[in-house]
Amino acid sequence: MSGGSAAAAEAATPLTPYERLGGEPGVRALVDRFYDLMDLEPHYAELRAIHPATLDGSRDKLHWFLCGWLGGPDLYIQRYGHPRLRARHLPYRITVRERDQWMACMIQAMQERELEAALAQRLAEAFFGTADWMVNQAGPPAA
Repeated sequence: MSGGSAAAAEAATPLTPYERLGGEPGVRALVDRFYDLMDLEPHYAELRAIHPATLDGSRDKLHWFLCGWLGGPDLYIQRYGHPRLRARHLPYRITVRERDQWMACMIQAMQERELEAALAQRLAEAFFGTADWMVNQAGPPAA
């Protein structure tokens, strides 16, 4: 294959969501905005309540997880092994209310970070599937 063909093939390869977000700094900025909003906005109170008093560890873990989940380096797996998301979240009461607050908070963070609309929609759909799978207790109906 000639150098030109390799460059054309590389250009034709779609970017991963990780790359479209701007790599590790872009993922970190999204995660930081997500946790800032969770800490600041009263309508995320139930979601905030199931997190530790300081969010530093949560920020790092979500950042490391999302890097790999979005198609970048598997930073979380390098540190902790398989994410086992549901098992790791079972000690926390997660109802549809916390799921919906998590989703609203992430959607707000994506909007404020001005993600391209198609990427934000694709991520919201994927995030919802995972967030819904994390629900582990019955609770009051979603508002």
